[in-house]
Amino acid sequence: MSELWLMFSGAFLAATLLPGGSEVLLLGLLTQNSEPWLALLVTASVGNTLGAMTSYYLGRAGRFAKSPQDFDNKYYQRSLQWFERYGVWALLLSWLPLIGDILCLIAGWLKLPVVSSTIMILIGKTIRYSLIVFAFMLAI
Repeated sequence: MSELWLMFSGAFLAATLLPGGSEVLLLGLLTQNSEPWLALLVTASVGNTLGAMTSYYLGRAGRFAKSPQDFDNKYYQRSLQWFERYGVWALLLSWLPLIGDILCLIAGWLKLPVVSSTIMILIGKTIRYSLIVFAFMLAI
């Protein structure tokens, strides 16, 4: 059970603006075989999604300070273009390094619907962790 808390915490923190490597943690826990792979997959996906929603709410709360258009960072500009083109569906890419955190932050800034944002983020994160688990199982 403590492995699941470790996985949840690592995945949660990795999805915020803090750096972290939840994929390495997941692989390490899979190697130990102390918890079922499905429990680790669900725990990582939920933890990472809740961490991403923390970024979403930070963006929503910070809306009064600046608008996303005020940032010169190329990742912010690219994220805005994706939202203009794909809307909430862009959050399926929230698992990507660097830009994924920004996508969640800007989704909050843009006040995208909470439920659909959460669903898209959860789907994207689950696909990523599923691919990691699948690759691990093929390798053993």
